[in-house]
Amino acid sequence: MATTPFTLLIKPSGSDCNIDCGYCFYKSRPAEVGQGRQRMSDEVLDRLVKDYMTLRFPMSGFAWQGGEPTLMGLDFYKRAVELQKRYGADGQEVGNSLQTNALLLNEKWCEFLRDAKFLVGISIDGPKELHDRYRLDYSGAGTHERVLRALWRCRDLGVEFNTLTLINRLTGDHPDEVFDFLIEQGVRYLQFIPCVEVDPRTGQVTDFSVTAEQLGRFWCRMFDRWYAYGPRKVSIRDFDSILTYYVSGRHTICTFDRQCSQYIVIEHTGDAFPCDFFVEPRWRLGSILDTPIERLAAGALKREFARAKRNLCNRCLQCRHLAICRGGCMKDRAPFDREGFGRESFFCEAYKVFFEYSMPRFMELASQVRSGEPFRPEQLT
Repeated sequence: MATTPFTLLIKPSGSDCNIDCGYCFYKSRPAEVGQGRQRMSDEVLDRLVKDYMTLRFPMSGFAWQGGEPTLMGLDFYKRAVELQKRYGADGQEVGNSLQTNALLLNEKWCEFLRDAKFLVGISIDGPKELHDRYRLDYSGAGTHERVLRALWRCRDLGVEFNTLTLINRLTGDHPDEVFDFLIEQGVRYLQFIPCVEVDPRTGQVTDFSVTAEQLGRFWCRMFDRWYAYGPRKVSIRDFDSILTYYVSGRHTICTFDRQCSQYIVIEHTGDAFPCDFFVEPRWRLGSILDTPIERLAAGALKREFARAKRNLCNRCLQCRHLAICRGGCMKDRAPFDREGFGRESFFCEAYKVFFEYSMPRFMELASQVRSGEPFRPEQLT
C-alpha cells in the first residue's frame, strides 16, 4: 500500500463543459489535455474504483470534477456508487464530492446526491453582475439565474453543498458583495480560488487574472467579515486550514502544505497525474489500465512532484511566514515557466499582507480552540 492515503480527483468528462467561462484554465493548457466530447468508459470507471477501494484507506475520497462532471449523466454516478459498495469492505468509509456549475441539477439529481451523501461544490462568483461577467453559456448568455435556482434546489432538498468562487480581476474588488450574497443564500461553507493565467498567445498575464495587490485586500476584508460574522457560523476553507495549522501544526489544504501529495488526478482516459493544474505530458504518471493506482501513487515521478514544492527561493527561505505558507501553490509560482517551481509565488506580496494582518487574530482563535472556549471575536466596525 502507498505509505500516505490520498484522494482521487477524477475528471470523468475531461475538459468538456456545457458553459464557456472566459477565465477557464483549460484555455491556457496544451492541446494534449483534450478537446470536445470526452467520456470515461465503464472499463476505466470499474478499474479506478476497484483499485482504489482495495487500498482500504480509513477514508476513500472520490472527488468528481471537470470540465463539467454532470455531463456524464446520473446513471454514471449511480454505477460508481454501486461499484464502491461492491469493492469496499464492511464498514469502509467512502466520501464522494462533485464540483459542478450546477446547470443540470434537477430534482432527480438532487435526490440522488442527497441520498448518496455526495458533497456538492457549486461554482458561483457572487451576485449576478459579478458572476455573469465571465460565467457564460455558449450563446453568450449569463448563467447566474440558472445556477442560483439549482443552489436553492439543493438547499431545499437537503443536499449538502458548499460554494466555490473564483477571485478574478472583477470579484477581487468586491469581497463584501460576494460575502453578503453567499450568506444571504444560506451558504455556510465557502471556498475561494485566486485566478492567475497566462495567455499562451502573448506570454502575459491575462486581463481577468487577479493582481497580488487586489488579492491581499480581498483576503484581509474577507477575513474581517468572517471574523466578525463568527468563525463557527461560516467556514472559509483557507481560513479553516490556517486556524488548524495554528492549533495542530498541520494544514488541511495542499496550498500551504509542505509537499503536494494529497491527491492523484485520473483523467477520463485512465491517465494519471499528480495535480489538476499540471495535467500535461511532463507529469503523466501512467495509466490505471496498465499500472495499479497504488504503484502510480508510490512511483518516482509522483515523489518528484511532491518534493518539488520544497524547492523554495531565497526570499521564501528568509520569510517570517515560511512555516505557514510554504511558498503557496506551485501553479502560482510558475505561471510563466512550468518548470519554475523555485520561484516565489505570483501572489507572494498578497500573502505577506494577509498574514501580517490576520496572524494575531488567528492565534487568538487558536488559543480559544485549545482551551475549549467558544470563539469570541471582537465585533469589527
